[in-house]
Amino acid sequence: MRSMILFGIVALAMPNVAVAQVWTLDKAHSQINFSVSHLVVAEVTGGFNAFDMTFESSKDDFTDAKITASIKTESIDTENGKRDGHLKSDDFLNAGKFPTITFTSTSVEKTGDGRFNIKGDLTIRDITKPVVLDTQFKGTIQDPWGGTRAGFKATTTIDRFDYGVRWNAAMESGGLVAGKDVEITLLIELIR
Repeated sequence: MRSMILFGIVALAMPNVAVAQVWTLDKAHSQINFSVSHLVVAEVTGGFNAFDMTFESSKDDFTDAKITASIKTESIDTENGKRDGHLKSDDFLNAGKFPTITFTSTSVEKTGDGRFNIKGDLTIRDITKPVVLDTQFKGTIQDPWGGTRAGFKATTTIDRFDYGVRWNAAMESGGLVAGKDVEITLLIELIR
């Protein structure tokens, strides 16, 4: 009886502490894609095949989420081996010297119903710059195996020159062979 009373006193004295929920990335149902202009009038798209993410939040609205992500630069894939080799070279990502692109969130701001701005630090070629991911929360669902899943779509645009990815060639007609702005789209599925 004394132990039950003591437990009750300790429980009342403790502050309400929310427990962070840990979500794991479902890699088979997630993608990191990009697009960049080519010869001014077209676009080249691609993605990365090897990446990981940690996601922790104690609030149901995810506004206190702590997110880290890493991408293996060697896994870049534009469905063209010659172009992929060039993108892995020092002209672009230098996958040998800089094997990982990283992102670490600094804040999450709710901007509307199911909409967030996830602010954080993006590091490419050891150069770190702040970015904002315009993020749509797609909802949660109970999967057929008893787990809880959440879906997100996030987009941002970066200036690749800011990260030391400066290779380019000017065309006689004006403009650059490869655009400086890179549109990034993340399609993320998480499992709690």
